[in-house]
Amino acid sequence: MFDKSDKRSVAATFRDRLAAALAISGLSRAALARAIGIDRSSVTQMLAPDDTRMPGGHVVAACAQALDVSADWLLGLTDRPEQAGALLDSSLSISETGRATGLDDQIFAWHREAEGYKIRHVPATLPDMLKTNALLRWEYAPLTHRRPDAAIDAAAERLDWMRLTEGDYEMAMAVHEMESFARGEGYYSGLEVEVRRAQIDWLSEVYDQFYPSLRIFLYDARRVWSAPVTVFGPKMAVIYLGRHYIAFRDRDRVRTVTRHFDWLVREAQVSSRDIPRHLEGLRALVR
Repeated sequence: MFDKSDKRSVAATFRDRLAAALAISGLSRAALARAIGIDRSSVTQMLAPDDTRMPGGHVVAACAQALDVSADWLLGLTDRPEQAGALLDSSLSISETGRATGLDDQIFAWHREAEGYKIRHVPATLPDMLKTNALLRWEYAPLTHRRPDAAIDAAAERLDWMRLTEGDYEMAMAVHEMESFARGEGYYSGLEVEVRRAQIDWLSEVYDQFYPSLRIFLYDARRVWSAPVTVFGPKMAVIYLGRHYIAFRDRDRVRTVTRHFDWLVREAQVSSRDIPRHLEGLRALVR
């Protein structure tokens, strides 16, 4: 139960925030009264400096709706004035991917925004930033709306960014994805032997250059599994749907996706230290 001082404090907070929201809205007291269905004198009373009474919950809710703020903010329960819908809009966004729209500048902008933080990444195939030009040309050739050169430039730019920033980058992939690539099976069916062999050699070279700033872990998808996702430090988690990214910025969801990634790392069948040896074994599968 609130004591009298608590009630006075809540009433004072409500009065001050109601006055501030009313001033920002540009509404008159009479306009606010009409919007919430009460007399103008009632609005004047709610704003009176010496009034310690609180209006009913339906009036508080109506004021919040009319002034485009949250009722919790009016009551001092939060410092964020946005309504729930606005908060959701600011914490969740959906944007088209580069394969659907041309140059994929958005994801690179997210990389730059997270500079200085660890980036955790589960790619849909091999990571674009670690692909050879030949693989990117083969992969993007069927896309008539995007030139392979654009993908090549974007991949090189991200790799240069990682080299210059000396960032901390972890990647988790399924063991079978790497084996399918080496054998030219599934998604990689029809990919020439020379391209596959050169790609594995390039992976080995890049990994040797960047480790331990770059760490790759391979997990057994029969035991653990993940959708393509990237966690940009504590700032944002992005889930890849194919044509769109869903980006979360609220702390709890980012933490949840981070714990998911860390689970993949703990359950990894091939640790980051064993990747060079594993790549040597994959190269022997290329035929």
